[in-house]
Amino acid sequence: MSQKIEETFVPLLFAGDINIYSVARAFHQAYGIESYGYGKYPTGPCWDSRIIHYSANERADEKETFLTLVREFAREHKDKTVLLMGCGDSYVQLCSETKNQLPENVITPYIQIDLMNDLIHKEKFYQLCEKVGVDYPDTFVHHPDDPRDFVLPFEGPFIIKPANGIEYWRHPYVTQKKVYRVDTRAELDQVLCDIYDSGYRDSVIIQNFIPGDDSYMRVLTCYSDRNGKVKLMCLGHVLLEEHTPHGIGNHAVIVTEHNETIENQLKALLEELHFVGFSNFDIKYDRRDGKYKVFEINTRQGRSNFYVTGAGENIAEYVVRDYILKEDIPFRAVDTKSLWMVVPKGVAFRYIKDEKAKAEMRRLIKAGKVVNPLFYAPDRGLKKSLRLWKNQLGHYVKYRKYMK
Repeated sequence: MSQKIEETFVPLLFAGDINIYSVARAFHQAYGIESYGYGKYPTGPCWDSRIIHYSANERADEKETFLTLVREFAREHKDKTVLLMGCGDSYVQLCSETKNQLPENVITPYIQIDLMNDLIHKEKFYQLCEKVGVDYPDTFVHHPDDPRDFVLPFEGPFIIKPANGIEYWRHPYVTQKKVYRVDTRAELDQVLCDIYDSGYRDSVIIQNFIPGDDSYMRVLTCYSDRNGKVKLMCLGHVLLEEHTPHGIGNHAVIVTEHNETIENQLKALLEELHFVGFSNFDIKYDRRDGKYKVFEINTRQGRSNFYVTGAGENIAEYVVRDYILKEDIPFRAVDTKSLWMVVPKGVAFRYIKDEKAKAEMRRLIKAGKVVNPLFYAPDRGLKKSLRLWKNQLGHYVKYRKYMK
């Protein structure tokens, strides 16, 4: 009897948050298999899970430890192909950086490290957008040794963020945020001082704030096959984001939609770069000129990736069909409506202001086209369920505090 496809490979995932859990759930839904995972801490949705064998190692994101963990795992599963996937930026970088040092039975679907470093560095990414004709916000780049009395080509409010996110989080400080929004030049100058005084020595991005609340945001998830051809694009209309200092910008509620203009622009960019694997773009609609402007690319699936699987395009299947089955996958731009949310309905309907969007949410909920990736019937247990409900109730407190 021929071997079943799910018996030929095993997913090995790195991280510990909702991203890795969503990927593990996708593999379980598609093939009924349990993934293996490593993260730094014994917490989060993967801990005590029945669909992922999760282990904590505080040094998992260090190169030598990472290599040791992958090599040992590959040796223990030498009869199978190991699909190695990072579910956080530092792990994705390690997958790319070490891909030529991994055992023969390990496949990791990522671009070469030099291209990856250029793409995840926001200053270099915007230079690529300029070449290909992808719209992005009005931007000024400041470097650590540049004068502090510079003149900006636009007025506030301002968005401030590090060009190099991985390096930025290696230098923690008390007031540290993922992204800053300030109204005055004095506030901007203080943020710059805080960032550089922490020891961060890369460039800082200063942008003109695009008006509009969370509902002006979009997220685009793509999959490019091993030949650099885009095979999947799924656009999500973000209706609500998180607003805690470290979580600001993380998606909380998404409804899928379809927009050929955005998709065609970014498909051209990805194929020009011969990109492979998952990519994820943060985008905002600018009502002042009617354009959709790209903030950044993640060279991986985003933490909200289950909105794609929830819309009917299981992301795990794309990797398996591409690298295990060696299929020529047809292109698919998702146009199926689906609702993804990681906050309680009470939070979503209280803080989303767009009545038209809320009406659409009600229709999708009534039709059963709604998913929270953390609540999965085959992965229920008393302790896990209690933790999940505590987490959900915590959103009421967080939104009350940060969205006054």
